[in-house]
Amino acid sequence: MKKTVLILLFVPLIVPADLSVSQIKNMVSKIHQKREGISLSTLETTKAPFVKVVKENNVMVMETPKIEEVNFTLHAILNGKAYINDGWKRLDDNVTGYTVKYIGSKGVVLRNKNEIRKLFLKKEREKIFTIEEGN
Repeated sequence: MKKTVLILLFVPLIVPADLSVSQIKNMVSKIHQKREGISLSTLETTKAPFVKVVKENNVMVMETPKIEEVNFTLHAILNGKAYINDGWKRLDDNVTGYTVKYIGSKGVVLRNKNEIRKLFLKKEREKIFTIEEGN
């Protein structure tokens, strides 16, 4: 049953592929015939299909001011004070345009209008080796 279905499916594909020599010559002669197109005078009067961009010399360019990135370093936190950029700061103190809003046990939150920066203490490195006294 499956074989007959497969054969019936492939037979229509194979039958039209059988072209005679005269049919092929007829197709080739149709390809070689000169086809009529648009005259040159018609082509010369048509608009160019490509858009040309005209650059104006009177363009004013505004340069945006570059905002320098401020680096903050949190060295220590002790008794509600934070040691930031070589100075002890409390809540609501100013640090290069930012205000100290929160001081926690492991970090500090700074705010400048809509920008918030979070600073954290660096994790302690594991000791590579230990020195023990020998008896």
